[in-house]
Amino acid sequence: MSKPIVAIMYDFDKTLSTTDMQNYAFIPMLGLTPEEFWGATGEFSEKTGCERILSYMYMMIKKSKEAGINLTREVLRDCGKNIKYHPGVTTWFQRINDYGASKGVKIEHYLVSSGTKEILEGCSIYDKFTKVYGCEFYYENGVPVWPKLAINYTQKTQFFFRIAKGAVDIKDDNSVNEKVKGSLRIPYENIVYIGDGMTDVACMTLVNKNRGYSVGVYTDSNRASVDQIRKDKRCRFVVKADYSQDKDMEKVFKLIIDEVSNREILRAKEEALANK
Repeated sequence: MSKPIVAIMYDFDKTLSTTDMQNYAFIPMLGLTPEEFWGATGEFSEKTGCERILSYMYMMIKKSKEAGINLTREVLRDCGKNIKYHPGVTTWFQRINDYGASKGVKIEHYLVSSGTKEILEGCSIYDKFTKVYGCEFYYENGVPVWPKLAINYTQKTQFFFRIAKGAVDIKDDNSVNEKVKGSLRIPYENIVYIGDGMTDVACMTLVNKNRGYSVGVYTDSNRASVDQIRKDKRCRFVVKADYSQDKDMEKVFKLIIDEVSNREILRAKEEALANK
């Protein structure tokens, strides 16, 4: 019998990192403050009616040109080296993998971000994920000319189904839409979504409706909004953004892994009895 799989879907900005990924190095490279860059993005969106994620991608190109910066993929990757994480993040993945293994459960980590994939490619935890999805540019002659992939907050929900079915190639529209013959690769109830706020509500709600696990993380600055999400029953757990050993975050995820493990043991026993 193959091991059950628990898939953990992560938001990135303010969930794993302490702020938006562009704020660490990309925006300072432009000679701007985060308030100036995101303010300009919001103004452009309001003026043109352009969707906000596409607006920030456009503004990244526009402001780079204005600053005389040759915005290559390598430049963006270098910006990922400056990202700072919440406590315990860098050792989190191995600890959770090891605990899952001790319970006969395989853990897979998936990053689903509305941030910039090229910046993520340069961050120190990039290789911890089974798959990373983020907003990405298409390049001609080494410079970005068009959005290759844009993921807004509701579009994140598609990855719940992709991960469950194993249709993780973003170009694979057939597998993600076809009716599953037999069992899902990862049952819906074995999927966890972790995020930090209102932009994660669509995914949290979807996971909840399918008996998975939704986790809201908070810091001192957003505790009230995350608490409200819990009160509205949009997430099952609310935990401080501290991924260190023996902290509440680790305890919650160990409980989730235990429940999946116990459920699989019970299912195996029921099948054995039925086959007698």
